[in-house]
Amino acid sequence: MLVGSESMRRDRVLVACDKFKGSLDARSVAQCVEETLRDNTDVPVRAFLVADGGDGTLEALASAGFDSHPVTVSGPTGEGVRTRFVTRDGDAVVELADACGMIRLPGGRLEPVRASSMGLGQAIRAALETRPRRLVIGVGGSASSDGGAGMLIGLGAVLRDLEGNALPPGAGSLHGVVELDLSGLPPGLGECEIVLASDVDNPLLGPRGAVAVFGRQKGAVGPIAESLESGLRNWERVVRETTGSHAAGMPGAGSAGGVGFAAMAALGATVSSGIALVLELVGFEEALDGARLVITGEGSLDEQTLMGKTVMGVSAAARRHGVPVVAVCGRSSLDAAQAAELGLTAVHPLSDLEPIPERSMANARQLLARTTILVALRHLGGHDEPTWG
Repeated sequence: MLVGSESMRRDRVLVACDKFKGSLDARSVAQCVEETLRDNTDVPVRAFLVADGGDGTLEALASAGFDSHPVTVSGPTGEGVRTRFVTRDGDAVVELADACGMIRLPGGRLEPVRASSMGLGQAIRAALETRPRRLVIGVGGSASSDGGAGMLIGLGAVLRDLEGNALPPGAGSLHGVVELDLSGLPPGLGECEIVLASDVDNPLLGPRGAVAVFGRQKGAVGPIAESLESGLRNWERVVRETTGSHAAGMPGAGSAGGVGFAAMAALGATVSSGIALVLELVGFEEALDGARLVITGEGSLDEQTLMGKTVMGVSAAARRHGVPVVAVCGRSSLDAAQAAELGLTAVHPLSDLEPIPERSMANARQLLARTTILVALRHLGGHDEPTWG
């Protein structure tokens, strides 16, 4: 045993880490940290799977006791995909990433013009059949920039061109939309609260919009990006004329390629922090009472972390309860001031043990176990001075 005392047995360590992208999923990270602490300390440990609304959200909730409901929907380019939604105590949660996100692109091939959010709409429609009081839509990891048009089609809406023909899903159809028919939307939408789990505050259009900021990672560059932006402008006009909503400029409208915009304008959705919602749903905040330390982390700590990712949300919750937080990660570009701004007592990157990224990723589990032992020595053995790196 590295550390342990009678007083420590009355305290527990909470583990709430996201995935280390490219090397370890969230479950593997949590298991590694938890098992290492159990093997090397006598401190009680409780691990949570967490996510920020993107991929891994459903898995985190299922691990917390939510019921899973399998459903087949259209993937980002129309292929059938087996996904699920989860329910518990009047809440239903769907995840865009698992239905029609980047992780569902066949062969990983980017399709910025063809890809759509239709599968998300189909998953929402299925979830509504359980008559939830609150519907939570996790919108991270989108493969498309279709302004949420596909989601609405999946829910039963019809987009028509000048000749009255129904348009297919996909961002490439947005230029031709002149009419939006929402009469086919399920009535259950008006019987529940709809919340977008997103940590994106971008508007739909312009230099901070969906295409300008997130289009490149989906393959939208150069003329393709310009065309998608033009299509979104036409789509925004049609939606505004149909619904009377001016949601395009609202924070979060640009989330998931504009799914946030359509959800707010046509479904009356509100936007909430993805990580905060997940922490609420898995019961993390209640577990903080009596905790001695929180260990959080994700693959990379950088400027995006400061915009509301998992580490920021976990740290904010811990600070409300006066519990110190340390972070483990693959690498970190944060300086001491930024780490302190996040409320972190320490940051422990795997790169300190293996600076070559390829080797670090290949041996991430072993390096994470060694790093966890270091965390135990420094933060459970009486050494509570700030340490970054």
